[in-house]
Amino acid sequence: MVELADIFRIHGPQYQAKFKDRMLPSHLKVMQDIEMCRTESLGGQVYFCKECQDHHYSYHSCKNRHCPKCQNDNAQEWLERQYELLLPITHFMNTFTLPDSLRQLARSNQKAIYNILFKTSAAALQSLALDPKYVGGKIGMFGVLHTWTRGLMYHPHIHYVIP
Repeated sequence: MVELADIFRIHGPQYQAKFKDRMLPSHLKVMQDIEMCRTESLGGQVYFCKECQDHHYSYHSCKNRHCPKCQNDNAQEWLERQYELLLPITHFMNTFTLPDSLRQLARSNQKAIYNILFKTSAAALQSLALDPKYVGGKIGMFGVLHTWTRGLMYHPHIHYVIP
């Protein structure tokens, strides 16, 4: 199976040659960490099995919070804990997507634009909910910002879960 680290190793140099001057230093660091994760560049330990007389080498992890190899187990454990907290109620999801024409601006001003996107989308939901035609009162909700599609295209959007 192809891993994100493989994609970064194969296509990262071309991508960085084209976009490095516009990339955030934190994004470059994430790419570098993921590329090096569990490779000999980070070192590791040698384990010896007495039964089969074989050596096994285990490479160190990068421990970057964005690394799918390092964070998969933590993410799964967190998700299982969240399921235990779910209330037995129905809910629905609403998604707000940043228009394509604003994505370049958002990429260069992430903190400000994402903050505006959260505030305006939450206010829009509250405004609709206050209308007696819909709910007639305030609603509770939580939003999760996603910045990429499954196809790894930059596409900022917020998913709101609303009971």
